[in-house]
Amino acid sequence: MKKAIINAKIYDFATFLDNGFVIFDHVINQVGAMENFVDEGYEIIDARGALLMPGLVCGHTHIYSKFARGLSLPFNPKNFQEILDQMWWKLDRHIDNETSYYSGIVAAADFLRDGVTTIIDHHASGKEIVGSLASLKKAVCDEASVRALFAFEVSDRFDVNQAIQENVAFIKNFKTPFTAGLFGLHASMSLSEASLEKVRANLNGAPIHIHVAESEMDEEDAQSKYHESVVERLDRHGLINEDSLLIHCVHVSEHELDIIEKRKAAIVVNVTSNMNNAVGLPDINKFRDKGIPVMIGNDGLSSGAANEYINLLYGMHLLYKKPTAFGLGELLEMIDSGYDYVSRRLGIKLGRIESGYEADLLLVPYMAPTAMDQSNALGHIFFGMMHAFKPSDVFVAGEQLVKNYELTNKKLVMEYERSQEVANRLWQRIKGEK
Repeated sequence: MKKAIINAKIYDFATFLDNGFVIFDHVINQVGAMENFVDEGYEIIDARGALLMPGLVCGHTHIYSKFARGLSLPFNPKNFQEILDQMWWKLDRHIDNETSYYSGIVAAADFLRDGVTTIIDHHASGKEIVGSLASLKKAVCDEASVRALFAFEVSDRFDVNQAIQENVAFIKNFKTPFTAGLFGLHASMSLSEASLEKVRANLNGAPIHIHVAESEMDEEDAQSKYHESVVERLDRHGLINEDSLLIHCVHVSEHELDIIEKRKAAIVVNVTSNMNNAVGLPDINKFRDKGIPVMIGNDGLSSGAANEYINLLYGMHLLYKKPTAFGLGELLEMIDSGYDYVSRRLGIKLGRIESGYEADLLLVPYMAPTAMDQSNALGHIFFGMMHAFKPSDVFVAGEQLVKNYELTNKKLVMEYERSQEVANRLWQRIKGEK
């Protein structure tokens, strides 16, 4: 049975409709003003004036980081490498496929409740590499019905051959409207020349997903060992294919940006994480001036996108020391870049509330205290909703996955409740490490 959401304010980052309806199955069939609505036996969802929006996209995350929440380890880093050594690399080398699966369950459930319906994940699991991406897909896409692109970050810290084959196998075997693969690399500073040559031999034109110049240490490592920048090194190996995702790019040069633009790659910024790790802020306007698509990620710090929008806008005001140097229009361009990218990689249409687009939808209660129309709808959303963004209802491919703030998938809820047992076993492995 087709569904109809009625009595909704509709805004899809392009068009605003004050009181409208949407009829849909897995895709949107019809959108219009309520005065033109005719009930033809649909399942009716009365929005009661709530705002109807497209599901949000997270352009870069680390699902495996979910079980770091509450983990207490000796931690007194003096630089970015020590952050990795003392926390993240201690965590990821003990992750097995069970941990990957339950991390996916927790992440997908949390993302849904925060209105994120499509994610791009960068995975690491040193204890079990083979089958790790399929474990994530099973949890995130099959069980939770969240759309996701996956990649395993190849690094000399792991079995390089296994990590390469995990990417190759997933890219080859999984391409649906719900999932696809990218070729993951950790960062230049954790990959030898021999490892990059192996990657090149197995890449087969796939886009890479790699951290680039997150801290100055990545660039310093490339210059000291190879006498070139990170992006120059990747390009020398022929790795930057079209649609590659270069993550962070806080310390890239003008020449590196020229290479990124020439190769038709995209940059994903993670401003909250950059501030948390004290590595600096990306010069987003410089990226945009080069014509490089720029997307928004959260680097695994949260399960939301709204908080990233806030920190990104305010962070750019601080970086440029000018509140008008980066505004809502620039933020909107980045949100649209995320929709464009995942639509292209999944072979579907996301990000608009129009006929033919996937029915990935959010209902967010909001009572506008001032007039809301086409000209100021984004301002209402950013300043009136994003600071406490919590959809009451979430749909993916027309299926209602959150209803009145509660997950509708009981199996997902039950699996989520088991996550503490899995996390405890992971913590015991970490703390028992010699």
